Amino acid sequence: MKHTNDLGKDPVFPLVLRLAIPTMLAQLVNVLYSIVDRMYIGAGVGSLALAGVGVCAPIVTLLSSFGSLVGMGGSPIMAMRMGEGNKEEARRILNNGFLMLLVLSVILTAVFLFSKEHLLMWFGASQATFAYADTYMTIYTAGTFFALMAGGMNSFLIAQGYSGLGMATVVLGAALNIVLDPLFIFGFHMGVAGAAAATVISQIASCSFVLLALRSRRMPVRLGWGGFQWKAVKRIAVFGLSPFLIIASDSVLLIVLNTVLQRYGGPGEGDVLVTCATIVQSYLLLITMPMGGITLGSQPVISFNYGMGDGARIRKALRCIVGLCVGFCAFMMVMTYTVSPLYVSLFTKDASILERSVKYIKIFTIMIIPLAVQYPLVDETTALGQVKLALFCSAFRKSVYFAGLLLFPALISAEAAFFSEPVADVVAATVTTLLFFWFFPRVIASRERALNKTAL
Repeated sequence: MKHTNDLGKDPVFPLVLRLAIPTMLAQLVNVLYSIVDRMYIGAGVGSLALAGVGVCAPIVTLLSSFGSLVGMGGSPIMAMRMGEGNKEEARRILNNGFLMLLVLSVILTAVFLFSKEHLLMWFGASQATFAYADTYMTIYTAGTFFALMAGGMNSFLIAQGYSGLGMATVVLGAALNIVLDPLFIFGFHMGVAGAAAATVISQIASCSFVLLALRSRRMPVRLGWGGFQWKAVKRIAVFGLSPFLIIASDSVLLIVLNTVLQRYGGPGEGDVLVTCATIVQSYLLLITMPMGGITLGSQPVISFNYGMGDGARIRKALRCIVGLCVGFCAFMMVMTYTVSPLYVSLFTKDASILERSVKYIKIFTIMIIPLAVQYPLVDETTALGQVKLALFCSAFRKSVYFAGLLLFPALISAEAAFFSEPVADVVAATVTTLLFFWFFPRVIASRERALNKTAL
């Protein structure tokens, strides 16, 4: 295991590529966790089962948001301390992050297992889809510990420059899931339960890999036990609040979308719309997850050089990161208008659902180029320690989306809910860009002044 990336000295563009591309590919592979499950369920069990698993998606997203609270909250702080040369404090942050994930996994498992029946009905399940949703959710929630550890601790691995190992963590789990899904669903005739069991086993493998990697003696900041401080926990929670709320609010919006589609669609039509929404959301993950991988993988460059006070390297890195996101989304826009029918056909053979899902995908993704600016500016603002600004920008976008979900179906029709995404993307990207150009120079100048005072 060789540490090859010097976050403070390597040429910026190649450095960003080495960190961002493996993490991007890892997240792309990670999408297969949900897509493969839904693909096999839709093709092998049926549309109602697919709708049932779609109802579980917000809960799965909500659980993963707690991993992001710790991982994306603690890893930038650890990278800053490494940039300052304070490895002891970096190790303290790592250990406290591990403890937080351990405690959270126990609490969340108990809460979700005891309340899942009520949650599923509130979140858009119908009498026809509840049994499928309940089976999937029970098994998935039992593996909460492994899901949180795999996702949360992987951020600390990437923050030390090991984006390749970070990618391996995700690829291991996703590859195992791809192999086990058809075996459990079709070979053992387990249906929805097989898909959930395959996912949990895959997360166990990813969790084991990342913990062993962080315990390696060659790791610059090695995972251990001890040095726990309430102050460190609070610091991680404050930093992680923005990504946590971003992901957690995504789950809330998914819940509202499913609920609105059921309410305004009515019996029968509501289940069809939720099925379409499940396919559309799976496609959107092919865009947002890899783009999140670009911004997550690049965060150590921003945080490390912020710790050093090197504004020039930060500016270069930001240009590279935004450029990568825009280029990726431009490519996905082309894919949307060429291969989306083939993509949808993997989930269903129902001609009506196929045609409507393709239509909704095109509506949902029409403004992904502005979204390609929104994502990196928010995530790298977090890497600079400007949590409140990042949180505001994210919350503003979600508020516009939420308003659209409430207004468009009530004023137009149930399927008008799908227009909420592009409207929110273009409005929020405009506001975020203006705020970033106003605050960024002031943040860098303030950091440079603080370091100059310390040197004196």
